[in-house]
Amino acid sequence: MNEIKCPNCHKVFNLDEAGYADILNQVRNEAFDKALNERLMIAEQEKKAAVELAETKIASEMDKITAMKVAEIERLKAELKSSAEIIQAKVVGEFKDESNKKDIEIARLKEELKSADLTKQLALKEALGSVEKQRDDLKRDLEAKETEKKLLESSLKEKYETQIKDRDDAIERLKDMKTKLSTKMVGETLEQHCEIEFSKIRSAAFPMAFFEKDNDAKSGSKGDYIFRESDHAGTEFISIMFEMKNEGDETATKKKNEDFFKELDKDRNEKNCEYAILVSLLESNNELYNSGIVDVSHRYHKMYVIRPQFFIPMITLLRNAAQNSLKYKTELALVKAQNIDISDFEDELNKFKDAFGRNYDLASNKFKTAIDEIDKSIDHLQKTKEALLGTDRNLRLANDKAQDVTIKKLTRGNPTMAAKFEELKKSESD
Repeated sequence: MNEIKCPNCHKVFNLDEAGYADILNQVRNEAFDKALNERLMIAEQEKKAAVELAETKIASEMDKITAMKVAEIERLKAELKSSAEIIQAKVVGEFKDESNKKDIEIARLKEELKSADLTKQLALKEALGSVEKQRDDLKRDLEAKETEKKLLESSLKEKYETQIKDRDDAIERLKDMKTKLSTKMVGETLEQHCEIEFSKIRSAAFPMAFFEKDNDAKSGSKGDYIFRESDHAGTEFISIMFEMKNEGDETATKKKNEDFFKELDKDRNEKNCEYAILVSLLESNNELYNSGIVDVSHRYHKMYVIRPQFFIPMITLLRNAAQNSLKYKTELALVKAQNIDISDFEDELNKFKDAFGRNYDLASNKFKTAIDEIDKSIDHLQKTKEALLGTDRNLRLANDKAQDVTIKKLTRGNPTMAAKFEELKKSESD
């Protein structure tokens, strides 16, 4: 144990080796940190002093260098001034000589220029004549080019006006279609549009519905789409046969909606659908078909013609109406099922009666045949009986005759046999 005395309160503490070593390390660390900080401060002060000394030394050297440079510049200026004066005097003298020479040369050149002007004027006249001719030729070529340009511009203008008109007509048709349909049908067919529109609300509005393409062409024709919906019990309460007709711009012969009524009605009946709906873009200018849902039931039972924007509303309308009558259809289906059960029972009973009747007829015929055979056998046995009875009578008569036979009767009229029987009789008696 080690005793430690507090320097403030003078209280003595007892510490074990580990605690003492920890305090000792703390004291050593504090002393080390203090010594390190002092050393760092001293090093910083020395560094600052060295930097100041270096700055002072550099400033002194810079002052010396600057003084030397200033003196050198002054010396060079003096030398340059004296050299400039000498060169200026020399240049002035040379310039005067050169100026005289130039004046003589200028006078000579003026004379040459006068003669050259005369030659130039003659050449200029000839050149002007040639230039005017070329100008006239160019003017005629330019007029021809201008005429050709106007013709080309007129042709191009007509061509582009035609293209612009065709484009404007196409834009108007597309705008008109967009206005009438209010759907994004650019780049889509009518069938794809209707299928996409139905798929958008299928899971929310028609979770139990069947809406698929009609791929059954066994009868030689088929519709485009079939819609069916049943309740949770499996009772179908609505079915619709759809036919989509979209007339392209390139179609040569324009068809009418009524051209497809008969075929649609035939497809509806073959697929056992209650309603038939023609979704059509034909007769785009017909006010009747553009006004809304057109009922053509006066010609074909439960048949309607609609534009594509009424596709979903028409399904919803018919489906809601069918749901209102679902209760009655369910009861009707139950009654039909009961009637079917009764009919099935009656059918089974009739089948049993028919089968029993056939079996009875067969058994009766067999029985009759057996009776006939028995009757035949009886007749045969009767004849046999009569033959046997006749034989019996004959045998009885024969027996009676045999019983009636005596030796006396046999030997009557036959003395020889009588003598033999007498002898035999005597010999038996002896």
